[in-house]
Amino acid sequence: MKESIQFSRRVFCDGIRDGFPIALGYFAVSFSLGIAARNAGLTPMQGFWASLLNNASAGEYAAFTLIAAKATYLEVAIITLIANARYLLMSCALAQRFSPETPFFHRLLIGYDVTDELFGITIARPGYLNPCYTYGAILLAAPAWAIGTALGIVAGNALPLRVVSALSVALYGMFLAIIIPPARKDRVVAALVLLSFVLSFACSYLPGVAALSDGTRTILLTVLISGAAAVLFPVPAQEEVSDNE
Repeated sequence: MKESIQFSRRVFCDGIRDGFPIALGYFAVSFSLGIAARNAGLTPMQGFWASLLNNASAGEYAAFTLIAAKATYLEVAIITLIANARYLLMSCALAQRFSPETPFFHRLLIGYDVTDELFGITIARPGYLNPCYTYGAILLAAPAWAIGTALGIVAGNALPLRVVSALSVALYGMFLAIIIPPARKDRVVAALVLLSFVLSFACSYLPGVAALSDGTRTILLTVLISGAAAVLFPVPAQEEVSDNE
């Protein structure tokens, strides 16, 4: 019988702390997303709920573009599925990091907001994952993404594009903060990170591969690099330490 997860205030506050810079970055990026939503004819309230229920930048950009082009529901659904397919891989990785006693509803709730950034800070936690940590991060990140979209619709094209682009740089800095510490501790991880940068850049110019969407290329590279690393550099199995305290 599966045991209930005890609420940990410390772990929850850790999630809020780590989710704060993500929320700031989301607010800036979603502001430009709101401009795209406005061009598609969405109201601020519609944009708010669209972002709150679908936390995916590329997927939402694609959906709003198709809405503006008066595409069918089926076309919007297919394109959104393709653009967000990489989150399936992230969800599988997170599912294996939970304690076997973690109830299903916790897994389901966390699956609601598996984004690149939230996945990065969550998967970097040592030991078994405590849902309280992810809940703390989502508590700030999800509303910031939705509110930024709504305000972007209100503002329209009032802000210069350079200002919006400058604000979004915070997300790139956050990614560096996630990957640099483990890369400094392990040469294999550092080499894999460097290899992923090189291959990602090369694939954006290679004939045929460059025609694929960013999400599809990310999925292919993730499976290729992680699969090769698992075969060539297997990590010894060790007992997981719970993060519930």
